[in-house]
Amino acid sequence: MDDSESPALGLDLPEATAPDAGAAYRVLARKYRPQSFDQLIGQDAMVKTLANAIERGRIAHAFLLTGVRGVGKTSTARLIAKALNCVGPDGQGGPTINPCGVCEPCRAIAEGRHIDVIEMDAASHTGVDDIREIIDAVRYASVSARYKIYIIDEVHMLSKNAFNALLKTLEEPPEHVKFFLATTEVNKVPVTVLSRCQRFDLRRISAEKLAAHFAEVSEAEGVDVEPDALAMIASAAEGSARDGLSILDQAIAHGAGAVTAEQVRDMLGLADRGRIRRLLELVLSGDAGAALADLDEAHRLGIDPTQLLRGLMESLHAATRAKAGAGAGTLQSAEERESAETLAAALSWAMIHRLWQMLLKGLQDVDVAPDPREAAEMALLRLIHASEMPDPAALIAKLTGEGGGALASAAPASSKSSAPSARLPSDFRGLIELLEARGKHQLAVQLHDQVGVVRYAPPELVLKPGRPLGGDWPRELAAVLKSVTGTPWQVSLSDEAAEPSLLDQEKMAEERVRSEVLADANVRAVMDAFPDAELESFSTRGS
Repeated sequence: MDDSESPALGLDLPEATAPDAGAAYRVLARKYRPQSFDQLIGQDAMVKTLANAIERGRIAHAFLLTGVRGVGKTSTARLIAKALNCVGPDGQGGPTINPCGVCEPCRAIAEGRHIDVIEMDAASHTGVDDIREIIDAVRYASVSARYKIYIIDEVHMLSKNAFNALLKTLEEPPEHVKFFLATTEVNKVPVTVLSRCQRFDLRRISAEKLAAHFAEVSEAEGVDVEPDALAMIASAAEGSARDGLSILDQAIAHGAGAVTAEQVRDMLGLADRGRIRRLLELVLSGDAGAALADLDEAHRLGIDPTQLLRGLMESLHAATRAKAGAGAGTLQSAEERESAETLAAALSWAMIHRLWQMLLKGLQDVDVAPDPREAAEMALLRLIHASEMPDPAALIAKLTGEGGGALASAAPASSKSSAPSARLPSDFRGLIELLEARGKHQLAVQLHDQVGVVRYAPPELVLKPGRPLGGDWPRELAAVLKSVTGTPWQVSLSDEAAEPSLLDQEKMAEERVRSEVLADANVRAVMDAFPDAELESFSTRGS
């Protein structure tokens, strides 16, 4: 299939005539791969940096490109390879941020056939032998290009030995060699490699830019796609142009020439936004029966419970932005903006935060529950009961007497009932005895045997551990002390000078008494008479 270049997109577009029946179909993600930096979506900062570097001749010897899948890491590496090796239409040009695309190096690199641009997939070539081939080859000059380019994709998959073998060459490659390393997991790349590369973090592409890009692609393909459908695809892509084009490709095949929002929703298993708003209204009105019935209907339609809860969170987030006075998203319809404003006016900040936390917990429950549908039902019921609870600020006002009524008069009784049932122990040993009496034997033993007291000022407790106790131990101890005494405790560990542990104090006291017994004249006389005798035990009680 003979392709031409679109002035608008700089992408390969189909001929107006019908394609040859025997021609292989190219998926949109490959067909509409950017051919110049102008078409690289959402990476303006990186393009500007590269343009300045090329213009001033300050081109690094190694680049590290990192970002989520589908944002253009490998495409960027190929574009830089074209920029560095372009010779212009007349064959006399030099490195440029705007490669001509018509010279032999540009065309060969775009078609993946240039002998001096070598791509290696580190996921399938992880060993030191694969890297050794590169090390041996970099010594030789390029065959026809200005620079010999090595593009190593998913570089984090290389073995430790392979990374070590690459280090010296990566730091001081020959002048004619440039390295481009691409990875989705930069945290797995050794620091020694990172320090030898110029790093570019490719950002997730915004949903607005993705939707606009997909609209251009749809127009180039001659397919009518509804704006709402484009918005759904852009949202589902999660910042990845490649993922979005794959979804669009599937949607076009699903729609057979036209793509509607309903078709995309069914294809992705998404919940209707109108259904989401209606369900949220039922939850906030406290209508449990109707909310569960709506959830059952969504289940019959094949809507994923996870998508349903995410939809509720999106609606609540939109209401939060509206309440904060932030602008609405460009992909929101007028109806959605109006709904968000209505919801924002009806909910207090405390209620919004409470609902958000409960939705987040419900989403986690759905992910781990044996039956996601049941977990979603329980999450909705929790939301309904939360919506019926009074606002905390109003409750506090009533408790402090500002609201009047029986609730205010009950406040002193409530505060008395929540007070500690007994005074806090006056000393550290008394605290241990209280824990022992309440069945907290393990903590009592740890406090007795393994820590020394730096400061005991209830409810503050500063301890010096004699052995590692774990990072969460102070928090766990504080929680237990609160449950036992009814008072919040502040527990911390310190390296300051501390008393010996109670166990050590008891041992020292016993040793002191033992020395006094052995120093007694009668005991010493017995020990002298019987040299092999040992003091096994003793008692200070009177006979």
